[in-house]
Amino acid sequence: MSGILEKFRKAASLRSTLEEVTDAYRLFNGIGDGIPGVTLDRFGGRYQLQFFSADALKDYEQIKSVVLDLFQPEFLVAKFRTDPSGRSLEHPRMDVLAGTPEQAIGTIREGGARFRVDLLDTVNPGLFLDMRDVRLEVESRFRGMTQGGLRFLNLFSYTCSFSVHARLGGAEIATNADISGKILDKGRENYALNGLELRPGEFFRGSALEYVQWALKKGLRFDGIVLDPPSFARFKGANFNVREHLMPMVAQCAELLNAGGFLMVSSNYSEFVLEKFSDDVLNAARRAAPRAKKIWSRSQSADFVGAGRTKESSLVATLVEV
Repeated sequence: MSGILEKFRKAASLRSTLEEVTDAYRLFNGIGDGIPGVTLDRFGGRYQLQFFSADALKDYEQIKSVVLDLFQPEFLVAKFRTDPSGRSLEHPRMDVLAGTPEQAIGTIREGGARFRVDLLDTVNPGLFLDMRDVRLEVESRFRGMTQGGLRFLNLFSYTCSFSVHARLGGAEIATNADISGKILDKGRENYALNGLELRPGEFFRGSALEYVQWALKKGLRFDGIVLDPPSFARFKGANFNVREHLMPMVAQCAELLNAGGFLMVSSNYSEFVLEKFSDDVLNAARRAAPRAKKIWSRSQSADFVGAGRTKESSLVATLVEV
């Protein structure tokens, strides 16, 4: 027990400075913090404990006790993601270990933004913690733009957190494209939570690729675009496969950008290698914008200790300007 307790204490100490920015972050990241296959995420007073392998369950009772005693969560859920095929992703076993199901829903802060989360809504509570730094940069970039009528495009938008930050930073229009009406409704809730009025053209239910092609035909232009797709998606009989379709889509997105605009491209697909991924993104962007330049490439944020060493903790991300 003492060894597990000390590992969680150390992990919490390493992340203590994040409190200045947010109350939602990864508190424990598997092998990087000393226990392979186990993660703990904090969402305000709500916590999510995840197990990614059968071997990780051998210390389940001890880990549960440590988390309950050390963090005193108002709500704690354990999620079991031990199916190697990933088929249980949308319907994992979930055990509520503290609080009531009603307490799974709440609000977190991230910089000056607020977001609604639901820790019992599949494996994804409504906010991807490993993209926090990029969301804050999107807001900062729009704050630094002096021209009027700024437009932002959020593809595969999920709950529209990037767009909230863009609007808070000064974007006049932040368009969200996603195939799920339920997810877009959560995005509208996040707009309301941040006092943002809904503007025409900000919510598109359909495939992100379909929207990009429509925008090209209409001659629309944007000052910033985020392209953060799932590894695989299906909509109206058409498939999106990140290995085949991402780079052609990068080129199309670059064509949609105003001069000086930025494009951030990311993926959690574990087979991508950061250096090659960033080179591929830049080369694809240069098909439409020959003067495009890479500003940065990175993996997960600092709270994801050991990022890239396991499938459950992998991210490649690159930002280019045109």
